Amino acid sequence: MTRCLLPPSGMLDGTTHRYPLRVYFEDTDLTGVVYHANYLRWFERARTELLRLLGIEQRGTHEGGEGAYAVAELSIRYLSPARLDDEILIESRAVELRAASCRLAQRALRGDSVLAEAQLRVGFVGPDGKPRRQPPQWREAFAQLMDEQGTT
Repeated sequence: MTRCLLPPSGMLDGTTHRYPLRVYFEDTDLTGVVYHANYLRWFERARTELLRLLGIEQRGTHEGGEGAYAVAELSIRYLSPARLDDEILIESRAVELRAASCRLAQRALRGDSVLAEAQLRVGFVGPDGKPRRQPPQWREAFAQLMDEQGTT
């Protein structure tokens, strides 16, 4: 019998989530560098895995009619290109926690080089699309990533 391998979730390192990935051919454009929109996909995957490690069950909460996170604000700065076969590390940190939203900072790194930086706010919205308070256990999970000043 073959044991099934689980997809990688990355790891929590103090208040930082680290999510490794590799650049595949499908990630690149015709010039051989990573297409800009793929950084957004990588950041989204890392945020999803962060939530999973925090014990936040998105699917059940959504299917139960409570709501889900939605990106409300996003800014991204591209600093250096990633290329085929590069090993990339996505770092995610919570920098602000409010009743209905969280601010996060994310970086894509190749070794010590920062390739891209993103700042975003995710808001918890109900099935009607309107903001609502995050479930208490979700706020508690994010609170463990915050330091005394509200930033990591």
